[in-house]
Amino acid sequence: MKAIVSGIVLAVVLAILPCTAEKAVPVSVEKIGVYPCGKQPKQVLFSPDGRYVLLPLLEDTGFDVFSVEEKKVVRRISPPNADKQGFAEGLFIPEKGVFLVSQMTTGNLYEYSWPGFEYKRTIKTGGTWSKFIAWSPEKDLLAVSNWVSNDISLLDYETGKLIRLIPTGKAPRGMLFLDGGKNLVSLSFDSGIIEKFDVDTGKQTKLIQIANSCMRHIVCTDDKLTAFVSDMYNRQVYKIDLKTFKITGQCKVYRNPNTIDLLGGSRYLFVSTRGPNNPEDYTKRSPSNGKIHIIDTEDMSIIETFEGGNQPTGLDVSDDGSLLCFSDFQDAAIELYRITR
Repeated sequence: MKAIVSGIVLAVVLAILPCTAEKAVPVSVEKIGVYPCGKQPKQVLFSPDGRYVLLPLLEDTGFDVFSVEEKKVVRRISPPNADKQGFAEGLFIPEKGVFLVSQMTTGNLYEYSWPGFEYKRTIKTGGTWSKFIAWSPEKDLLAVSNWVSNDISLLDYETGKLIRLIPTGKAPRGMLFLDGGKNLVSLSFDSGIIEKFDVDTGKQTKLIQIANSCMRHIVCTDDKLTAFVSDMYNRQVYKIDLKTFKITGQCKVYRNPNTIDLLGGSRYLFVSTRGPNNPEDYTKRSPSNGKIHIIDTEDMSIIETFEGGNQPTGLDVSDDGSLLCFSDFQDAAIELYRITR
């Protein structure tokens, strides 16, 4: 993984669209609390009913289940091979009644029932250092990005069998199915590209490349017309027209933007930024805390910024849009906020 080089100024000027000074806030947040959890919470996910937050732990033995009502971790779930740690990303599939979590160190997915979180099966991805998981209900397909083998595993959900490996740019991460599962968008962290693939053939059909970029996470609007991508190296969030597959706007944010999520699947985008790297090693505690931004995606302007803990990383907005949660990676903690509009 290349070192992430951060800039020296806060969000000021953009190359494509201006990220204007903060303006009147149509969305606001109120801090509920900070709560301890296992080591290095890499991602946070609200359960579809909003009752729990799931926390895959990179340097611990599984994933934690945090109760929103009780305001505490109520359960640690340790999948097979939990001693190898490396739990990176999770995914709820409500129509299947399951929760999936990836483990980088084994290249496995572990499937649990939801609700209940009872172990069901282990799915081998066939890749190395598996991270992000995407789901196509139309195709009944799972896609898993493999950071070290530089490919994406396409898996048949029912059988768990590997259909094919799609070669990608170096260190693929975020992904998104489009067009009823016919196409797949993939982000490459080390090659700095956004790729579009034909799912049936595995062939690349479109490409966006930005010099020195480190693409991390992608989300799209409910109408599937627009996507947003975080770029850690250039401290940017890009707005992409999914029909033309071109960048139509961007916003410069604080150092090392990570996970992003849309409020209500449309206008307002929440962004976690880890803050400056530790000069000795980016994997160690940052010299100062990170920040959370709220971006108005109509003009790609920052409308609110507030401080997180040490290296805010995972981030999620509840399905009903009432709650925000993000992880403070180096603090072994999560933060919970109430959202008002």
